[in-house]
Amino acid sequence: MVTTFYPPFHFGGDAIFIRRLSEALARRGHEVTVVHDADAWRILAGRPDPEAGPEPRGLTRIQLDSGSKWKGQLSCLLTQQTGRPVMHGARIRDALSHAAPDVIFFHNVSLVGGPGVLGFGDAIKLYMAHEHWLVCPTHVLWRHGRERCDGPECLRCVLHHRRPPQLWRSTGLLEREARHVDVFYSPSRFSADMHRRFGFSRELEVIPYFLPDLEAEAERPEPVRDPPSDAPYFLFVGRLEKIKGLQDVIPRFAGGEGAELWVVGTGDYEAELRALATGHPRVRFLGLRSPEQLRSLYKDALAVIVPSVCYETFGIILLEAFREETPVIARRLGPFTEIVQTSGGGLLFENEAELGEAIERLGGDATLREKLGRAGHLALRERWTESVVLEQYFDLITRVAERKNPSLHRALVRERQPATGGEAT
Repeated sequence: MVTTFYPPFHFGGDAIFIRRLSEALARRGHEVTVVHDADAWRILAGRPDPEAGPEPRGLTRIQLDSGSKWKGQLSCLLTQQTGRPVMHGARIRDALSHAAPDVIFFHNVSLVGGPGVLGFGDAIKLYMAHEHWLVCPTHVLWRHGRERCDGPECLRCVLHHRRPPQLWRSTGLLEREARHVDVFYSPSRFSADMHRRFGFSRELEVIPYFLPDLEAEAERPEPVRDPPSDAPYFLFVGRLEKIKGLQDVIPRFAGGEGAELWVVGTGDYEAELRALATGHPRVRFLGLRSPEQLRSLYKDALAVIVPSVCYETFGIILLEAFREETPVIARRLGPFTEIVQTSGGGLLFENEAELGEAIERLGGDATLREKLGRAGHLALRERWTESVVLEQYFDLITRVAERKNPSLHRALVRERQPATGGEAT
């Protein structure tokens, strides 16, 4: 795995998924090496390093670290400007040479090496587009910090985001280095289509995010509800940024009566959201919560509200709600539409009136909540659990290996054949 961010040096769901994928492969006996860039996290986080715990058996984490603040800043700036791992390139090559992987997964490589890292290593190469970085210098197709992008105005946009323009984007570097990658893929059909719409020349396949198998999750103890309360509530989980759309939800919880809105997360837009909620006693900001606490919050919520106003690439929050048989209320935008329509696990809205109607319906109809929650849970089991999605990965890897690495292809075919005659494969 080659990625800019990896827990605990991370900010969002893409890094959590990379760890989930890495641990799932390690549990199945594969050796996994993760290369990530601590310099990039430090520049953006501006706080002391988090404590990294031990990795599970079979998983090795290699942390790229320039050793000082100014060297880290220089390393990231050079990569951002040249599209190449100028200062960490030798270490990445050494890591790949030592690991001698059969498969290299590239994830968010924006600051760990840019397009130039795609040529490193000799293996089957897969690239997962967790964001829209391949077609957008700001990663999120959020133009000028105020609207969804419907056409490139990249120079003005990056300056508005206070980022230096990336000179390599006008040199054809991405197109040249992309030829080293066997398969590009995205977690949703919507995101794959957006890459094509914005000019990425390679077709993207679709392999979704997943949650651990529910049977393994069921063995974990049930946490106590946090915070303890008898009040019915709707739940928001995510980074507190303008693009997440919470500012459209808070006004729906004005007044002193009715279900509450509980908000889990922190972010750059938090002060503005707290100011918007002033005088709204039914809005609670809970800050960050552990995964165990989050499961309890999901389980007891009337519904989970997912109001992002930007183009997401997936919607892991929806799956986390489905795991607890809790319905969702999601904006009819991007991948949320395909997830909700495929699962039948929630309601969609396009405007404030429809959002209010969805909140009112689910707040007052326990039968509907139960029906939608069960549908989402069933769809999760059928489509978005570890065992189901890993089969899609190995289908993809086996297909590429057939033309690129015949010995690996034979080994994969043998490993994946069902046991016959009572003998193990």
